[in-house]
Amino acid sequence: MLESKKRAFIFLLLAFILASTAGYLVWQKVKDLNADLGGMTKIYIANGDIPARTLIEKNQLTTMEVPNKFVNSSYVTSQKDLLGMVVVVPLNKNDVITKNMIKPYSNLREENHRLVAMYPSEKIQFDQVIEALDRVDIIISTKENNKPKTEIFMRDVPVAYASVEKKQFAGVALEVSIEDASKLIHIQNYADKVRVLKANVGKEDSEDPNAKAEITDSTTNIPPKTNPTQNQNTQKNQSSAEANTQPKAKIPQNNTSTK
Repeated sequence: MLESKKRAFIFLLLAFILASTAGYLVWQKVKDLNADLGGMTKIYIANGDIPARTLIEKNQLTTMEVPNKFVNSSYVTSQKDLLGMVVVVPLNKNDVITKNMIKPYSNLREENHRLVAMYPSEKIQFDQVIEALDRVDIIISTKENNKPKTEIFMRDVPVAYASVEKKQFAGVALEVSIEDASKLIHIQNYADKVRVLKANVGKEDSEDPNAKAEITDSTTNIPPKTNPTQNQNTQKNQSSAEANTQPKAKIPQNNTSTK
């Protein structure tokens, strides 16, 4: 009986040692694999269905950890890179979001407007540094029948954003209608010179001529100012004239005869 107990104890001890050894070896293998993978990194995935061309919001995002070995530059690892962006393809829940799926949100005022970029060059000159939300006038110089011609091409064009490279002004993106977009690109390609002038923002360009006409017409019915003394003399003259024009009353005469 005692001998059987000893054998059982020895078997249990050997089993425990073998299990511990196996567990240690597995743990060591996993540790080596994790070391080869380089740790874990959180990447952003869709928390639900996201339609295409919609602005990404915080509640539409969640994270998932993947080994560093499989993380490349296309994955989005910062929430700041997603906010203010739109997805160009529809996403389903748990779809991984990559940088080629997102684009900057366009804050165009109308659906049929487009952004046209203009960069300083030998042909295109900016007279001032332009900033976002400014407005500009575009003046072009061309030749018509071999005669030089300079004219205003566009006025009061809104600036969507301005580009800066190495703290130097590098160009703007102008918001124009889709019809004017082709015209603006054409003059950039074929006009002799293009000047971009910064316009006054929030200031009326000119007064309304119709308003002037209305003021002029309304003042014609106002009687001229006169001196009070002249008014009194005029009233006296009018009263005397009225008196002279009134018919004189006939005075009855007494027809008396001397007897």
